[in-house]
Amino acid sequence: MRILVTNDDGISSRGLHALADAMRPFGDVTVVAPASEYSGAGASLGTLNFQEPIARPHNDIAVLDGLDVWSITGPPALCVMYAQLGSFGEPFDLVVSGINPGQNVGWSVYHSGTIGAALTGRNRGASGLAVSIGFNGNEVEGQTWGQIVDAMKWETAAVIAAQVVEGMIETPTDTPTVINCNVPNRDLADLKGWQLANVGKEPPRKLTTGTLTESDPDDDGRVFRLSMDWGKASDLVEGTDAWLVRNDTVSVSWLGNLAHTTPPDDQHAAVAERLNTHMGLH
Repeated sequence: MRILVTNDDGISSRGLHALADAMRPFGDVTVVAPASEYSGAGASLGTLNFQEPIARPHNDIAVLDGLDVWSITGPPALCVMYAQLGSFGEPFDLVVSGINPGQNVGWSVYHSGTIGAALTGRNRGASGLAVSIGFNGNEVEGQTWGQIVDAMKWETAAVIAAQVVEGMIETPTDTPTVINCNVPNRDLADLKGWQLANVGKEPPRKLTTGTLTESDPDDDGRVFRLSMDWGKASDLVEGTDAWLVRNDTVSVSWLGNLAHTTPPDDQHAAVAERLNTHMGLH
């Protein structure tokens, strides 16, 4: 079993180190992660069309001693793509991505670089697991990012990830699958268990309306800055991924392929009429 470990927080992330260390019992582990922060990158390939990415080996991370460790100047999906093309040996059987500080639930599934790496692995023939630690409430209020990261229960998420991976390896599937696992930021003994979860629509907290502010002009003319702030806690639907994390329960979701869906009858008819008219098809 060849296991690729990556993330969207960069090669220096403690979550990445904890996850890679937890994967050692399951096979040949290689770490290929972004050289810098790429949160919110989704499945972006980033610099692919603009500059040649640079890969650097890392043998100075004590907890990863004995593993093949690399950083790439690009987002996590790019790390996975290059790995599956053979840049770091034979293609990998499993992509494990994380551990992300902050849950990837609700609409964040579309934007998460952590999940984007796992989805890219599936497109390249490997099953994947995305692992995140969820904030349980308002414990982030009034803290710096460094304080938040220091309080993350990395070991809890690493233990949960190891159990999921063991189950994936014991029961391989004919086609690659992707699991999204969100672990509450609690000690293992304080978790209420786990549940299979639907992907909800709401994040744990709403974003307030974006603000457009004009700043001092630069050499190119007028400049406007966009900013958004977190608002109040969302009203979550019971049983969804975000609701489970808020209630100290591990959320496990299988993510499907982006596929064709049945079109709405009225809209399909309207689009068909316009296309037929424009293209002279009657």
